[in-house]
Amino acid sequence: MQFDKHLHHRFSRRQLMQYASLSGMGLFLGSCSSDSSRVSPIFKPLNQQSGNVRALFEPLNQSIEELIFQAKTPSPEYPISAIEPNALLINSFDTTPVINPNIFKLIVDGAVERPMQLSMKDIQSLPLVSMVIRHVCVEGWAAIVQWGGVRLYDIAKLVQPKAGARYVYFESADNYYESWDIASALHPQTLLAYQKNGQDIPIENGAPLRLASPIKLGYKQSKWVIRVSFTNELVQQRRGYWVDEGYEWFAGL
Repeated sequence: MQFDKHLHHRFSRRQLMQYASLSGMGLFLGSCSSDSSRVSPIFKPLNQQSGNVRALFEPLNQSIEELIFQAKTPSPEYPISAIEPNALLINSFDTTPVINPNIFKLIVDGAVERPMQLSMKDIQSLPLVSMVIRHVCVEGWAAIVQWGGVRLYDIAKLVQPKAGARYVYFESADNYYESWDIASALHPQTLLAYQKNGQDIPIENGAPLRLASPIKLGYKQSKWVIRVSFTNELVQQRRGYWVDEGYEWFAGL
């Protein structure tokens, strides 16, 4: 299963200043990522203890992060020479789904005008976007990785989200689930990736399709994505696997 294990949050200098001045307690709303995964049971009690703190302070944190997030502002990208091929850690437990890409269908539905099921051939016929970005884990490590795939924005153009759509849900083959605000999901650097460092993504990294973006922490970047649903509102008890355990929802960088 998809796994993230530490609970302290690493912030950019700008975010840290915002939090320090407006909501010091928000620093306790930690999360972690190591390629979007589920945590070992040993960490669950601490996550659950943080739930009450999250309930009190997350609305303020979310509004702050949305205020400083600019949907069209690109995050830093790096030259191919900066790739760290062995730095992206893999923490998988219980189940690593094996999906046959030849019969795979990505379901795209919800609050859209034209729901679709897209094969890998369909997805790969869309413009390929490649970017070398930093994948950030709040446990203190990061990895520079080249991801290649299709922008979620380009898929959205096909299905035409309805005017009221504000969020996007992602469902994975291992029953992991995550939700994003629509501005982040349609950011030009948010990909449904099928390449890692110029090759097909390995199964353990989320093949055949995973989220990749420099604007969110790793636990937001679901692996083995099988469904993308646009929606007008979030189900409060189902906002994200780790969010429902006490992690921060927005989780922006």
